[in-house]
Amino acid sequence: MLVSPGWSDGLTRTGHPEWPDAHTAHTGDTGVSGLASVLVARRARHDKVSVCGWLVDAYCLGVKDTVGPRTMHGRDLPAFTRSFYAAYPDPPLTAPLDLAQNLVFGAVAYARDLGFEPARGFETTIGHLGPWTGPSAIRFGRHGKPLFVQGPHDNPTRILATLEGSVGPGNFDFLVVSP
Repeated sequence: MLVSPGWSDGLTRTGHPEWPDAHTAHTGDTGVSGLASVLVARRARHDKVSVCGWLVDAYCLGVKDTVGPRTMHGRDLPAFTRSFYAAYPDPPLTAPLDLAQNLVFGAVAYARDLGFEPARGFETTIGHLGPWTGPSAIRFGRHGKPLFVQGPHDNPTRILATLEGSVGPGNFDFLVVSP
């Protein structure tokens, strides 16, 4: 299991000193703070692996995108991994499966409390994470408060209205692109 560097920027967690926590000087400058990419590969048959990945918005929207399950030859996994983590300035960190579960399932639960559902295809990927009992040991939101940062495919009007309805005006932060 791999997780992007800086996955915990702005988050707090209870326990789990074994979870990797690499903060880089570059993370805040590249626009990836609050985003975490998680990749889980499982052995399939013979020399094949089955891979699932998640783009997690830990500050607000939960799981924004999924990949997989995708079966590939084991020798193709390193190239796929490099591509999956290309947006990050540093290589991914090896992490235990329980971190992936806490990040992915915890972000989904947090986002649902705010009124957002995970990305299409999420249900087809959860088998790679195994059973979840929750709650997450991670406190989501930027320092515990929802922060919406507009992405290229987000509808800011709808998202801001949803946040106002779920947590009330002034109880979240946002960064949107002006038209």
